[in-house]
Amino acid sequence: MQGLAPIRRRRRPSLTPMIDVVFLLLVFFMLASRFGVEQVMPLPLGGGAAAYSGPPRLVDIGPDGLWLNGRVTAPEALVMALAPMVEAPSDTIVLRARDGAALQEVVSVADRLRAAGYTTLVLVE
Repeated sequence: MQGLAPIRRRRRPSLTPMIDVVFLLLVFFMLASRFGVEQVMPLPLGGGAAAYSGPPRLVDIGPDGLWLNGRVTAPEALVMALAPMVEAPSDTIVLRARDGAALQEVVSVADRLRAAGYTTLVLVE
């Protein structure tokens, strides 16, 4: 009678090469992907703008509201409130962020004014 062959233990495959490949893929995708969209907003700072003419058009942006020439203005009504003060869309509008104002609020106001056709926005301290 023939004896059965000795039972061999199965070797477990090494997981090290697979882990190395997973980490290489992770690093590749982290370096190759874009996590956010970068957008450039051209705003002259301070005195770099053209000569100022006409009535004052100062938009103060604060953490608790928006002011046009010292008067509280709703963000939705800003474009309508600016209309009588502006002769042409290229007239200078000065934006000033007050202490504690979020950068997103400044960007939102600038985007709203650009969407309304105003082209010369100046950001001051």
